[in-house]
Amino acid sequence: MSGPVATDATSEAPDKGPPLHVGPNARKAVFIIAILLCLSPAMSPPLALLLGLVLSITIGDPFADFNHKATGWLLKASVVGLGFGMNLQHAIAAGKDGLIFTVFSITITLVAGWFIAKRLNVDGISAFLISSGTAICGGSAIAAVSPIVRADRNQMSVALGTVFILNSVALLVFPLLGHLLNMSQHEFGMWCAIAIHDTSSVVGAGAAYGNEALQVATTVKLERALWIIPLSLITALVMKGGGKVKIPWFIGLFIFGRDDQQLFPAVWRTLPLA
Repeated sequence: MSGPVATDATSEAPDKGPPLHVGPNARKAVFIIAILLCLSPAMSPPLALLLGLVLSITIGDPFADFNHKATGWLLKASVVGLGFGMNLQHAIAAGKDGLIFTVFSITITLVAGWFIAKRLNVDGISAFLISSGTAICGGSAIAAVSPIVRADRNQMSVALGTVFILNSVALLVFPLLGHLLNMSQHEFGMWCAIAIHDTSSVVGAGAAYGNEALQVATTVKLERALWIIPLSLITALVMKGGGKVKIPWFIGLFIFGRDDQQLFPAVWRTLPLA
């Protein structure tokens, strides 16, 4: 006779969920209050990020499905809105200053990522996704090249997790380091755009430091984000993947919003706030 069949206890263990068991309506109420706090001027981007992390870990996210779809559109709308509040001459000057740094840093990051991956025996696709996200614009670059190289879910999770953890740390630490090093608004904005991966974290860190830093950081970062297009095209040619190249069209709206005061000066002169 055969004995009882042993089962893997770990495979049948239920998902424990967040440590604090709160009813669904209470969780939604807490998150709505947190959203209102984050919209107030008293809440800085680093504090908003910290509050979101604490709530997600302790009680869970009651709007996980909706947030996944909404965050991308909110970021794009916010970037376009920033364009309408920018000064064209300052933005062009920042773009010229950041072009050389952008090309140099992207090249160095991709080469260094390939070299480090070889030394550490990291999976090639995961290493390429992390290097692309680090070099250009975080999760957007990873999402753009992952279908081209046919990355699986685990490879995408590793790459996105690595980049987003570093983004969160940068959003909290960079403003403190900027003040500690007595950086000017222009210097800090340039540093954020070059060193922080994701556009949302660049905007948050720039806003926490000052308005000029925000404008410089956003302009240079979006200029950097345009490199998604050549990176995706080159990746499709070299690796011969089967995915489509994604183009960040919203950057065109940002440029229009940034330039509209120069393109339509007569319209702006008629506005009450002009």
